[in-house]
Amino acid sequence: MNAKIGTERLFVVTGGPGSGKTALIEALASQGVGTMPEAGRGIIRDQQAVGGAALPWGDREAFAEAMLVWEMRSHAEALRRGATVVFDRGVPDVAGYLRLCGLPVPAHVEQAARIVRYAPRVFLAPFWPEIFTRDAERRQDMAEAEATCEVMTRVYTALGYELVPLPLGPVAERVRFVRDAIGLPQRRSAKKARSSACDSRSETPPQTSGL
Repeated sequence: MNAKIGTERLFVVTGGPGSGKTALIEALASQGVGTMPEAGRGIIRDQQAVGGAALPWGDREAFAEAMLVWEMRSHAEALRRGATVVFDRGVPDVAGYLRLCGLPVPAHVEQAARIVRYAPRVFLAPFWPEIFTRDAERRQDMAEAEATCEVMTRVYTALGYELVPLPLGPVAERVRFVRDAIGLPQRRSAKKARSSACDSRSETPPQTSGL
């Protein structure tokens, strides 16, 4: 693979853990926007189900390789769709993860981050301590979450992407922000749609039968 591959309609959301990325992705998906889930959580669940060691608290190099495979397959699938797709992280996040862990970044990971391209504007979910929580799959503390955001910012910037911070606000506000930024029309709520329909009916003049 010698040429850059990608499209202007593949948008990445990156940042640290617990910054609201997944909630945003799920909200966009519920509105019919094409999305790709985060590799990390999916791999953790799969590895835990089979007793595997490719985990962020186990074999981190193997975990990174699994994420790379996941992200490259997600990218290929998005290209096949030929439509707008929003990703919960991308290939460059794998390089960022290895740097965060103080591990060497293999040449093939660096190469993948260079040639597997996304839209030039990448959304950054800033570190947001007020909403940060830990769970069985997210074991990082707030310091590591903040460091992750900083590392991903550096990695994507070095690869020529423009980082666009998401607003620190409700999911609905972030959804509107992203839809505006990527050129998708805003969806009206069902309540507003019903109200508009009622208004239209009330404004329709009565019809005469002519008989």
